[in-house]
Amino acid sequence: MRVVEVTAYGGPEVLRMARRPEPEAGDVPGRVRVRLKAAGVNQADLRIRAGRYPGHVGELTPPFVLGTDFAGKLLDPVPGMAAGTRVAGFLPWFEELTGEGTYAEVVRAAPEWLAPIPDDVDFTVAASVPLASATAQQGLDRLALPAGSTLLVTGASGVVGRLAVQYAAAAGLRVLAVAHEGDERELKLLGAEHSILRGTPEEVVARVLEVLPERVDAAFDGAFHSVPALAAVKDGGAFIALAADRTPHAERDIRVETVRGRPDAARLKETLEKVAARELITRVADVMPLEEVAEAHRRAEAGHRPGRIILMI
Repeated sequence: MRVVEVTAYGGPEVLRMARRPEPEAGDVPGRVRVRLKAAGVNQADLRIRAGRYPGHVGELTPPFVLGTDFAGKLLDPVPGMAAGTRVAGFLPWFEELTGEGTYAEVVRAAPEWLAPIPDDVDFTVAASVPLASATAQQGLDRLALPAGSTLLVTGASGVVGRLAVQYAAAAGLRVLAVAHEGDERELKLLGAEHSILRGTPEEVVARVLEVLPERVDAAFDGAFHSVPALAAVKDGGAFIALAADRTPHAERDIRVETVRGRPDAARLKETLEKVAARELITRVADVMPLEEVAEAHRRAEAGHRPGRIILMI
């Protein structure tokens, strides 16, 4: 089968197409095969490829295959889902550390990672959701804010931030969303009380303080701004970061945590049903063939446009 390997740590040019044996049914106990149609390109993929997470990849060394999010068709039946069922999910890459990711034609997955894709959701949209929705939901779980609390969401134009805005608004939080120019009105429709134009982290903090001089109760850092965005949080507040290499040191009694999404099939099924019903809105930035993965990484690193880049397989 076709895969994309990281041949060495470095820039997008280290990504190379390769061939590996296709997994066979039952070759790993407790795992089933999924033939992929689409896979997401995540920020963690870029950081792993660049060698920025040496302390998080254990003894794993190149060549290995990146990728977490996927959508495709079951090759092996599982309870409640027959072979051929359209499914989505994500591989907990850091926890597994096998070097097997979703930049491949076939992956092995635990059944509890998989959720059926509704008929009205295509593979590209489904592949943009799993890790982003788990990260947003579990990050908000960790914040545990009561209704009426104020929450700053950076990166609200991207997939994780956009979902965090919607989940937070549904939970009764007052959301300040940092948006790309042109997205302000849409984010307000999605539940943000205030939409703040993006800029440097210092400019964003200044704009937050213009709206809410007393600062926010908590921040969900969906844009990897980290340390500077901490200045927008009240003393004794809370801060959720997504990037292990950009988690700020706690100050002013602010609780600082890094969240890494864990598979939750039941929640993913509910999320995909809400996407099908247009009750939740995700964002796909680009759809590109697997062979153009290096260009996909270049676009993601350049901030080509907000949203998830999807590889068609």
